[in-house]
Amino acid sequence: MLLTIDVGNTHTVLGLFDGEEIVEHWRISTDARRTADELAVLLQGLMGMHPLLGVELGEGIDGIAICSTVPSVLHELREVTRRYYGDIPAVLVEPGVKTGVPVLMDHPKEVGADRIINAVGAVELYGGPCVVVDFGTATTFDAISARGEYVGGVIAPGIEISVEALGVRGAQLRKIELARPRAVIGKNTVEAMQSGILYGFAGQVDGVVDRMARELAGPDGDPDDVTVIATGGLAPMVLGESSVIDEHEPWLTLIGLRLVYERNASRL
Repeated sequence: MLLTIDVGNTHTVLGLFDGEEIVEHWRISTDARRTADELAVLLQGLMGMHPLLGVELGEGIDGIAICSTVPSVLHELREVTRRYYGDIPAVLVEPGVKTGVPVLMDHPKEVGADRIINAVGAVELYGGPCVVVDFGTATTFDAISARGEYVGGVIAPGIEISVEALGVRGAQLRKIELARPRAVIGKNTVEAMQSGILYGFAGQVDGVVDRMARELAGPDGDPDDVTVIATGGLAPMVLGESSVIDEHEPWLTLIGLRLVYERNASRL
């Protein structure tokens, strides 16, 4: 079985694959202070609950694939694979790892590993051209050409960041629950903030994606031919209000990690 680990700024998502099927998944908070030993204990506790895995650390795991947007956590996970999974092939996504997706950026090494991995999964599942909208700590928009090339993207503040900023900077505002209000026109401060977040972000997604799709399609193409895929932990909140999202794939990054592992397995 393949263990995939996607380390984001706020949450870390783990997925367990049996072949092409994801049979288990977990979401934990990302803590840059955790040591390799602490991470190993956490992994053992989570995987020990799955009936397909043995009680010993790593028993039943025959491969590991990791990507991280937090360098300090990647460093500790590298130590985890060395110390606790030394006999198991591991792929850590970093420059030099074969992804199969050309990165057509001014500075390719600056692009977050998770964004490239999302592109890998999107091309495999839906082909190009497409746009991936990832609702995480930041809301990222990634453009993939008809030839499966990563051609660029957009980075905007994430939903939770915006909620926290309102609560901190607004003298009479506070942090609120991310929930759907009764109506667009709020009848109290909480509902007004919820409405602004939900419909504001839905409008942002529609506006940004519309412009990206027109650029991807070019003067002779049809923007409607661009597939829009939503992923990330906060995607379900916006799905029902956005008019441009075609597909929702919550495990897009984990699927991309599986594909990258398979493409590098012969080199391990």
